[in-house]
Amino acid sequence: MIKKIVVLGVSGSGKSLIGKNIADKLGYRFFDGDDFHSEANVAKMSQGIPLTDDDRKDWLAALNRLLIDNPTAVIACSGLKPEYRTMLRQGLEGVAMIYLKGSIDTIWERHQKRNDHYFKGREMLESQFSTLIEPTEEEAFVIDIAQDADAVLNEALSFLS
Repeated sequence: MIKKIVVLGVSGSGKSLIGKNIADKLGYRFFDGDDFHSEANVAKMSQGIPLTDDDRKDWLAALNRLLIDNPTAVIACSGLKPEYRTMLRQGLEGVAMIYLKGSIDTIWERHQKRNDHYFKGREMLESQFSTLIEPTEEEAFVIDIAQDADAVLNEALSFLS
C-alpha cells in the first residue's frame, strides 16, 4: 500500500476534502498544505496578490519535510508546477500524486460558496490556472472533479489500492 500521498489541484478543487477523506479511510495523518503557509504568504493571498515561486519555496520544503518525517501522510497541496511537485517528492520514493482536475467555471462556482478562506477573488483563481502546468498521467493519477465528492473519493481509493 502507498504510504505517502499528495492531493493536487488549484484552490477550490476539493484537495482538502478529498485528502482528509482518503486519510480517514486509510488511517493516515492528513495535512492541509494551506495550514503551513507563512504569515507573509497568507497576508499576500488575503490581499489578492498571487504568490511567486520564491514565496512558495519554504512552504514546499515544509510540506516535503512532513512527508519525510511521517510514516504515513496525505497532504493537500496545489503543486501547480512540475518543479513544485519535484520539491514535494525530494528524498522520497513511492509518493502517489492525485490531481483533481476541473474547469475554472466549476471551481469558481465552488469558491463562491466558501466562507472564511483567505484565498480571495476570481483573479487569484485565474492566476493559479495561468500558473498551472497540469501533471502528466505518468506523474499523477488524474480525476475529473465534475462528478460528486463520493465518486472522486472512490476513484482515488481505487487507484491507491
